[in-house]
Formats: sequence, C-alpha cells, structure tokens
Amino acid sequence: MRPARVESTDGLAAVAGITPTASFLTRIGKMQSVGCRPCRIVRAARIESTDGLAVETYGHINSAGCEGMATTVTAAHNSTFRHLYDSMDTAQRPKSKLKFVIIDNENKTSTLWRRQEFLRICSEEDMAEKAQAIEVTKPVKT
Repeated sequence: MRPARVESTDGLAAVAGITPTASFLTRIGKMQSVGCRPCRIVRAARIESTDGLAVETYGHINSAGCEGMATTVTAAHNSTFRHLYDSMDTAQRPKSKLKFVIIDNENKTSTLWRRQEFLRICSEEDMAEKAQAIEVTKPVKT
C-alpha cells in the first residue's frame, strides 16, 4: 500500500505532530473556516470585526503579518538578529576596518550622527534629503 500523498507543508507539519493550521483542518473537514484563529482572538478582544481574516497557514502565523503572533514573531526575529550580530562582532578580526554600528543596543539614525565617523561620511541633513528623494519614488500601496 502506498503512503497518502501530502499536498502541502501543512499536511507534513500535522504528520510531524505540530499543531495543524486552520487551512489544513478545513481541507480535511475538521473546521469550517480557514480564517486565522490568533488574528480572530486579537480582533475580538479589540471588539473589531472578524470578517476578512487572513488564511491561517504556517507562513502566516510565523510572520509579523499575523495580528495574534506579531509580537512573538518580532521578538524571536530580534533575538536571532542580536545573536547573529554578537557572533559576527566576536569573530571580527582586530585589524578589520569594518565596525558594527549596532551591537549592545539599537541606535536611531539621528543618534548615529553624534559619532565623528558618520559626520565624515555625510551630514545628517544630506542623508535625510537623499532618503526622502528615494521614498517619494516608491509607489504607494492601496
């Protein structure tokens, strides 16, 4: 007998013992809606409409686009990013001319210009003008 054909990663995740998503459960007839459950909970708590929820897939709930998981996903991303940055800083050779701007704590762009090396590159005003010129060329999503 051949094993059942799995058509999506949701099915593989379910076989692996990971909590199945609404899209998978709907496909196998165990749920009526593919709407994201974490998004629904957040919207209900804010007393907002739960119409038009995003489809609950692993990609959705593991992204900052999921209203119910955004804080957790962002914290995991930031933790990973800081660990990666710390590892790169630790591995950096002493004679390297490259210096990491953000290591111990995050900086705002405005605070970077308190450092002399940034003033030698360009003024904060020049950088702001260039950034604005780039931003106005980007199409607005509606």
